Amino acid sequence: MTLPKLSNHFQNRLPSSIRLAQIEFNKRKDLINVVNTAIGNVSLPMHPAMQKRMFNLDLDDSPFKDGIVKYTTTKGTDECNEAFLRIIESSGFDRSGLYSQITDGGSQAMELVICGTCGDAGSTESPLLLIDAAYTNYTSLAKRLGRRTISVSRTLDKSGVFSFPDLTEIEVVIKKEKPGALVVIPYDNPTGQFIDHKTMINFGKLCVKYKMWMISDEAYRELYYTNSMPTSIWGLTESEVPGITGRRISIETASKVWNACGLRIGALITDSHDMHVRAINENTANLCSNSIGQYIFGSLAHESKEALQNWYKKQRQYYFEMLNHLSTELKKQLPGIIVSNPDASIYSVIDVRDIAKPGFKANDFVMYMAKEGSIYIDGLKYTLLVSPMAGFYNTSFENNPGHFQMRVAFVETPEKMKLVPQLFHALFKEYESRR
Repeated sequence: MTLPKLSNHFQNRLPSSIRLAQIEFNKRKDLINVVNTAIGNVSLPMHPAMQKRMFNLDLDDSPFKDGIVKYTTTKGTDECNEAFLRIIESSGFDRSGLYSQITDGGSQAMELVICGTCGDAGSTESPLLLIDAAYTNYTSLAKRLGRRTISVSRTLDKSGVFSFPDLTEIEVVIKKEKPGALVVIPYDNPTGQFIDHKTMINFGKLCVKYKMWMISDEAYRELYYTNSMPTSIWGLTESEVPGITGRRISIETASKVWNACGLRIGALITDSHDMHVRAINENTANLCSNSIGQYIFGSLAHESKEALQNWYKKQRQYYFEMLNHLSTELKKQLPGIIVSNPDASIYSVIDVRDIAKPGFKANDFVMYMAKEGSIYIDGLKYTLLVSPMAGFYNTSFENNPGHFQMRVAFVETPEKMKLVPQLFHALFKEYESRR
């Protein structure tokens, strides 16, 4: 009997780079400890106000006290939308004129903006412009929606600094490809680069000049480790970027700064009323986002600016120590290794191009660690999971710098994160000795 065929899209779909190591590791039969830095799955408690609501869903003032869980409006509850706008305001940015819509995490907001700003499905017109290395889900979601992506590439120098191409080089790509939108991640995933206000202004001017939407993925806003002030698309003013109003979109999430990855609550915020209305219309097919998750996150609508600022400070202090430790220790243990500077977000990129043997492929090394790699530390057997970086670049296989690069997410406990340099060093040496 002949079975029905899967679509070509499904037949050719491989796991995301950020999930690949975990999938393979789960197939192992041996008893082994794992330090999983492949996925940005934060392992910290949520904000206390959010915890209080989660643990008290049956109290008299809870909408769920009777065990009834109804749909909310597609836009989301007023309280949850207010929480996201209040958070933007707490970082010192003007929230007036902004429209907020709740989504199923930042991922669904990404899908909606791709659908709303790029050419029609199957068309090559108005592609999405990314800055490589770019978060892999933008490319994956664009493929799902039948939209095209194009890229300009950053380069990682030997000191660990990512640098953008010259603005004139970016303009050449824009003139040729005529993108519908530019994606910027100010606190960057995967590179850990902090994009300052001046650079945001330059990107904004390009968007105005070439009639593009400017999409700012602000999942990690306030997680920066420089002496700068926080940066945001909402920090751009008409005096700095004439014409920027009405073309801006930010992608928000409860996942990272608020330590609620599994809550799956995000927001699409824009200063375009038409974009706001059309995005809600598109999302009516999904009915609404998690109503319990909205209630939990909505608690932040009642927190003071001072309380929110104290929370940001606490999160920055927590991550900064781990980021510096990884960079310092890896360079000690593997001279010649390149580690991106820990300026923002919760990621670093490790590059072994100067210390690996010819023919090294990060994907193969990652699979080795996931499937069979192991070393003993204090009598316990461990392996390490990281993300291969080739999937973060939209470039040819032969010239892909990601073949030598891996992303580390600072999501395990501080005790486990301290093991990462030792684990990476030992497993890298072991893998190279077998090739």
